[in-house]
Amino acid sequence: MHRYSSETDRLAQRVIDHAMRRIRMDPPPLDGPQSAEVLARVAGTTITEAGLGGDEALRLYTDVLTPATISTDHPRFLAFVPGAPTEASILADLLVGASSIYGGSWREGAGLVHAENETIRFLCDEAGLPDGAGGVFVSCGTAGNLSALVAARDRARRNRPDHRGRWTILASEEAHSSVEAAARVMDCDVVLVPTDDRRRMMGDAVSGVLAGLTPEVADGCFAVVATSGTTNLGVIDDLASLADVCERDDIWFHVDGAYGGAGLLAPSVRDRFDGIGRADSIIIDPHKWLFAPYDCCALLWKSPDDAVRAHTQHAGYLDTLEYGAMNPSDLAHHLSRRARGIPLWFSLATHGVGAYREAIEVTIDLANTAAEMIQASPVLEVVGEPSLSIVCFRRTGWSSTQYQEWSDRLLRRGLAFVTPSAVDGETVLRFCFINPLTTADDIELILSTLAD
Repeated sequence: MHRYSSETDRLAQRVIDHAMRRIRMDPPPLDGPQSAEVLARVAGTTITEAGLGGDEALRLYTDVLTPATISTDHPRFLAFVPGAPTEASILADLLVGASSIYGGSWREGAGLVHAENETIRFLCDEAGLPDGAGGVFVSCGTAGNLSALVAARDRARRNRPDHRGRWTILASEEAHSSVEAAARVMDCDVVLVPTDDRRRMMGDAVSGVLAGLTPEVADGCFAVVATSGTTNLGVIDDLASLADVCERDDIWFHVDGAYGGAGLLAPSVRDRFDGIGRADSIIIDPHKWLFAPYDCCALLWKSPDDAVRAHTQHAGYLDTLEYGAMNPSDLAHHLSRRARGIPLWFSLATHGVGAYREAIEVTIDLANTAAEMIQASPVLEVVGEPSLSIVCFRRTGWSSTQYQEWSDRLLRRGLAFVTPSAVDGETVLRFCFINPLTTADDIELILSTLAD
């Protein structure tokens, strides 16, 4: 099983051939899910005592399993936050998998960790973090937010050793669900801060909330979580005024830029992120708008020492990992990790930052184009202002059931994947443009199905 053979060589070639066919598809198939009952019947029993053999396992993967998924890199996949990895990043992901390199320590993974660190430094520079900043690639924004908030509370405990009450996070009404999830894991409370008429969390609103809390609860407020690009509407909080409040009251300032943080690379919207460089921690998911494969989130620290204090694990067998350089395993709530930042590094090194800036601008332009098309329709209306690469809109006169039926029809036809969302309790439709291969023609085609 562990020895390379002629059979392995033949299977390897078939796997590579399939991977290359998939990369060459323009566009890839949209495909769609199947029920558990259908998959159980079609796939049959796949884990057996004797094994099925590589040919049959590959057939099941290519002919049964992957067609029962949705291709997030299809140019008309506009739901949630799509994925659109570059070919270079996909190929690098194959390399990482084949290299069997442990990316948790400098001693074992120095070369790849060096490349990851250069990529982290690039992102820190784009955000305006100081020279001593650093970070690590974790699996997703949820893991990044949790790791940042654990470090924030650890610092608060050290700075406020006499606090005996509950610990509390301040976040906006528009914050990602992972903030509430992190609070549950940490057994903390979340106090929601109201937003302004543009759905932004502002510094004066945070100050007002703090002033209205009892002294004990206010003393337990250890972090403010801002968002630079909300998932639903792409809204960026007023980061500069929030930084002012956090610095004044000695509260950790965390910025969730999982989706929108990549907008830092786009000159057309860069000024909207003013103040982000004053954050204590930031997350940006390259598997979203930086064209890397799943799963990859950049967790950036203004002071990596805060992360090391909170997250370093100690054991006799781990002490040997001290090797004169910071270990990625010490910078988040994890230990074992693959070098998941390498696909982004490889693609950046291959194409250059300029190509990334251009691709992000293309998707921002697509959102503006879509908004113009929607406004020109007699039966469609934009909901709120388009922000970054997201546009929400309504089909006048439709119920929530009609929205869902329309979405399901498009997916069954293999035409597009666009799902309903909700804004202020109203069911609406939402485009999220991540893929620079999406065109105005794609948008026009989708909108034409809403005319009837």
